[in-house]
Amino acid sequence: MSDSTPAAPVVLDVWCELQCPDCHHALTDVHALRARYGDRLDIRLRHFPLEKHKHAYAAAQAAEEAVSQGSGWPYIEAVLARTGDLGDRGEKLLVEVAGELGLDAEEFDTALIDGRHMLIVDADQAEGKAIGVTGTPTYVIGGERLDGGKSQDGLRERIEVIADRLLAEQG
Repeated sequence: MSDSTPAAPVVLDVWCELQCPDCHHALTDVHALRARYGDRLDIRLRHFPLEKHKHAYAAAQAAEEAVSQGSGWPYIEAVLARTGDLGDRGEKLLVEVAGELGLDAEEFDTALIDGRHMLIVDADQAEGKAIGVTGTPTYVIGGERLDGGKSQDGLRERIEVIADRLLAEQG
């Protein structure tokens, strides 16, 4: 039996909220990182709904319902593409996007009413606050926090430097 278990992927946590235009722009970097690293980089969306966006908390819960239905990232990206629309239409839009993606829209509606995903969203937000996240998007990789809330210039390059270093350390 050989000891050739593949190295665990490097984890990149993306603290995000789905009513945030900056998080929508950050998708370009997420796509580029996915293309460069494939399954060597585990990109995890972490919820950090901001109080100034009144539908962000519901959107985070809806994203978790999408994850439970097997379409987390496609749903997240579809909602981020319509941050302005979400601001105007709120939960109606969240359910509508689910339907457009062929998900069980009725189940989304129910999940938003019964709050079944609130604990996940609250836990993410609490963890984010504990590690100093104040705005979105914020990236955490290899214990380093990179704040993209003010400017995303150069962030992808910094993430790549850290990811390359961590992957090289794994051998």
